[in-house]
Amino acid sequence: MPDFVNLDCPSCSLLGKVMSIKPLNVAVVGATGAVGRETIEVLEERKFPVANLKLLASSRSAGEEISFNGKDIVVDELTEHSFDKVDVALFCAGSGISKKFASHAVDAGAIVIDKTSAFRMDEGVPLIVPEVNADVLNEALESREGSQGLIVSNPNCSTIPLTVVLKPLMEKVGIKRVVVSTYQSVSGAGKEGMSELWEQTKGLYSQQEIEPKVFQHRIAFNCIPHIDDFLDSGYTKEEVKLIEESKKILRDQGLNLTATAVRVPVMSCHSESVNIEFSDACSPDQVREVLQESPGIVVSDEPKDNTYPLNSTTIGTDDTFVGRIRGDETVPHGINLWLVSDNLRKGAALNGVQIAELVAKNLSVQ
Repeated sequence: MPDFVNLDCPSCSLLGKVMSIKPLNVAVVGATGAVGRETIEVLEERKFPVANLKLLASSRSAGEEISFNGKDIVVDELTEHSFDKVDVALFCAGSGISKKFASHAVDAGAIVIDKTSAFRMDEGVPLIVPEVNADVLNEALESREGSQGLIVSNPNCSTIPLTVVLKPLMEKVGIKRVVVSTYQSVSGAGKEGMSELWEQTKGLYSQQEIEPKVFQHRIAFNCIPHIDDFLDSGYTKEEVKLIEESKKILRDQGLNLTATAVRVPVMSCHSESVNIEFSDACSPDQVREVLQESPGIVVSDEPKDNTYPLNSTTIGTDDTFVGRIRGDETVPHGINLWLVSDNLRKGAALNGVQIAELVAKNLSVQ
């Protein structure tokens, strides 16, 4: 395998100005995919302390070049021996790739930040949203022996913004029940999903025959209440992921949470309609106040001015945007709200890099 490409990267002020952050050797697996490319951009934008960067992909993509900090880096083929001297490995390919190669990265001493569903519900694998449960990651890192490797999971792209919103409300008031309906963009299915929406939209206007390949039905001008496989319960795997991952992250296995996941003909950003029944009284104004003071959240809620979160204005942003906060008059302590988050950024790339930032900070003080 080729050596790392040497890169000079300024120290990352976002990791804390009062301490010296040790630059790390970073690998990005699935570098040429939508999430992989977004991850590389976020690493550069946030000035992550990269000592050396290795970009990895399948043999089909090996040889491509991707720019990072003004330098073009050649993508190497992913193999079992790709992780020598890697400190942090960001896995942005499918769960099959993670299951096959993550253990090799761990054996080489790397901290694996996996963005697939491969290990999320495994006991002992931290499932991390930095604004919600950073302490779980720190405990896992501090309990390691020497330079032992570790797998850390990045949650589902719909779970992340939901838990960012639920956590401060849960701490402030207490939650009895949550009902979520997701409106998930085609970018959640990768570049192929985005291409399918684009090609089908053009095809309908030119009266061509439409043949779905990525999705179960035509996605152009359509909504599909079906993401991932159906289970015997009638729920889809996507819905179960959202439910079970939220319970794990929020550390509340008794949380009453139900979900319906829908694919919508939007290129980017996932939206969610969330109904919350609180344990005690909590007015819409109180909810706004709590969320306005919480990290990673922007309250955009002025209905009289037609101000509320939109996919079109959320693309490329890092926060979870919340609006349409209003009372639910059917239950004693109910609230409805609407949230939108960029699924390729906070839902995948950004959250993973934020986890890596926590890792870098932890390793620098050990």
